[in-house]
Amino acid sequence: MSDFLDTLTGLSSAEEFLDFLKVPYDPQVVRVNRLHILKRFHDYIGQLPGDLDSASLGQAYSQALEHAYSDFVTSNAVTEKVFKVFQQADSRRKASFVPLAAISRKPS
Repeated sequence: MSDFLDTLTGLSSAEEFLDFLKVPYDPQVVRVNRLHILKRFHDYIGQLPGDLDSASLGQAYSQALEHAYSDFVTSNAVTEKVFKVFQQADSRRKASFVPLAAISRKPS
């Protein structure tokens, strides 16, 4: 494993990732959305090509984290639906809606 990936695997907090990858951030945004940012970062790096050299990998990871962070600067966790619980809640809400026109009284 490269030195870059070795160092990355030793990081644990969102702030450590942001500092290591030199992504500027607002601590309040991170405080409110840390898990969502890290999950979105994970999703973005999963889309990267597997043949990047270590210099390109560092730049790609930095861009992926910056993109993940920026998603939550302009939006929020409920809107972004990063975690399955938000996706399920949204689908349940749609599935449980019954329009008034669909309800009819049974004749007595």
